[in-house]
Amino acid sequence: MNNAPLRSTVLITSKNRREDLATAVKSALSQDANPEVIVIDDGSTDGTSEMIRNLFPEVRLFSYSDSAGLIKRRNEGTRLASGDIIFSLDDDAVYSSPDTVASALKEFNSDSIGAIALPFIDVRKSPEIKQKPYDALRTWLTFAFVGTAYAVRKDVFLTVGGFNEYLFHQGEEMDFSIRMMEQNKYVKLASTPPVFHFESPRRDFKRMDIFGRRNDIIFSWINVPAPWLAPHLLMTLWNGIRHGFRTKRMKNMCIGLFRGLCSCIDPACVRRPVQSKTYLLFRRLKKRPIEISAALART
Repeated sequence: MNNAPLRSTVLITSKNRREDLATAVKSALSQDANPEVIVIDDGSTDGTSEMIRNLFPEVRLFSYSDSAGLIKRRNEGTRLASGDIIFSLDDDAVYSSPDTVASALKEFNSDSIGAIALPFIDVRKSPEIKQKPYDALRTWLTFAFVGTAYAVRKDVFLTVGGFNEYLFHQGEEMDFSIRMMEQNKYVKLASTPPVFHFESPRRDFKRMDIFGRRNDIIFSWINVPAPWLAPHLLMTLWNGIRHGFRTKRMKNMCIGLFRGLCSCIDPACVRRPVQSKTYLLFRRLKKRPIEISAALART
């Protein structure tokens, strides 16, 4: 394993959240690890780019007149980054400690770790710390990470092919993680200070519902091996309908599920299932984190 110090980049993609973004950038720039900070302005009309140029000249800014969506911009930002490890930070999130990035870099202590899931708190919802390992003495693997609190090896990200841009919005992390597992690289739960996520009230929940259910179906179609495809699809449909009843947004869920099923016959939605052993390990990890030695013994 190469023992050279790992360089870090914090990548923030934003659209029309200038005030939130300024707070996130300050948090990234205050990190003891002195990471490169990249901001992708995805077609903002509120003066986002001007604010970054005026207040944070040390930030690498990439400004676009059109909006291509979070997934495409994160792919672009990762390719542009100079760091070995790319940290993703939502524009409505901050690091709770100046040593978060430095602590996270130490978590990449094995070549089998392709990405880490940082602990985070949805501050406006609950004090619960999510993506937290059972203890810091052992290495715990999980099935995926959340976009606001992760770090990934750039070389692994590019080798896997980045996030699937066909998904456009939502679900890209789980799709990426199972494809990364297919290449024997895994997601580790990190023991770092948590990320504070202040979920913006300006979220389009209809859009999230529709794309979320659409992409659940697409995930199944693309990744699940043939022996388990039919039951996985049926359970995905049932879970989507049940979620619609629970949230009282059934119309959104049904639209998303229908669009997902239609995508399965789209030539652009290419089926490339993982091996059965990868899928079964993914399912086990989704139920609960597993210590790395036990997880790798099953592969």
